[in-house]
Amino acid sequence: MSDFSFEIEETDARHGRYVGRVEGIAEEAEITFTRRGPGVISADHTGAPEALRGTGIAAALVAHLVADARAMGFRIIPLCPYVRKQYARHPDWADVFTTAPGEAPALSG
Repeated sequence: MSDFSFEIEETDARHGRYVGRVEGIAEEAEITFTRRGPGVISADHTGAPEALRGTGIAAALVAHLVADARAMGFRIIPLCPYVRKQYARHPDWADVFTTAPGEAPALSG
């Protein structure tokens, strides 16, 4: 298994990204997010360059996001199809998502 590291980068007051790195590879994976209100973020997009494909970093990054949501007390709107796919595989994550596994999220406003 690869050695992963994670960090959060703030883009501005509402936006940021979770960054995942694999030891020995220069490129990075990301989940971009938007703060939608008190205690709610949307997971907008997950991306991993070709050099990281097959390492498991994208799935590990989603699991890290879920762990942060539990630790920090926020909920996740799963706009990103990859995040929704991982959530469908882990229905035990329902405590931090705003939808049921397999349910399409909706944004108001």
